[in-house]
Amino acid sequence: MSTANSPEAYPAPPALTPPPDARPPVRHPDAPAPGELLGSHYDHCFGCGVGQPHGLHLQARAGDGVSITAEFTVKPAHQGAPGLAHGGVLATALDETLGSLNWLLRVIAVTGRLETDFLRPVPVDTVLFLRAEVTAVAGRKIFSTAVGRIGGPDGPVAVRARGLFIEVKVEHFIDNGRPEEIRSVMSDPDQIRRVRAFEVNP
Repeated sequence: MSTANSPEAYPAPPALTPPPDARPPVRHPDAPAPGELLGSHYDHCFGCGVGQPHGLHLQARAGDGVSITAEFTVKPAHQGAPGLAHGGVLATALDETLGSLNWLLRVIAVTGRLETDFLRPVPVDTVLFLRAEVTAVAGRKIFSTAVGRIGGPDGPVAVRARGLFIEVKVEHFIDNGRPEEIRSVMSDPDQIRRVRAFEVNP
């Protein structure tokens, strides 16, 4: 049963509503095991990259089914109003968390649409706990939801989002990214890291 704090408690707009022929998501047999840390998909990603000094350094773990959990600590560099997280940073955390779901499907996908609700302010030094899940798949379209809670997995809901991701081929990034970064990624001898670098919208 849905509650006021669950993503199912608010209706999705038409663009984020799965079509009648959508199917339930299926976790890929080679997806990381529940509880496994997903790690950074790209060192310079603002959302999860360890090479970004002012990034979110968001850490995500595989959950059950097609779900993940993630968390990040709001730092002074992330504030908008004095002492409070910038709304764009919170939207980035949701986008990063939703995008990481694609690793469980083992597809490359980019953000097509993201709708975010900001329900309460998030102070600097707060740990934001996020949970996301894929709700449906229709062709190349992947529908998902996420909720961010303050202070713990059972804390008050601060943000929530619905996302639509579109499955793409690696050529999407090769054709549109800066050549020097693309060359650097493609020359990585670690095939898994090379694939993961393209797993979410950069």
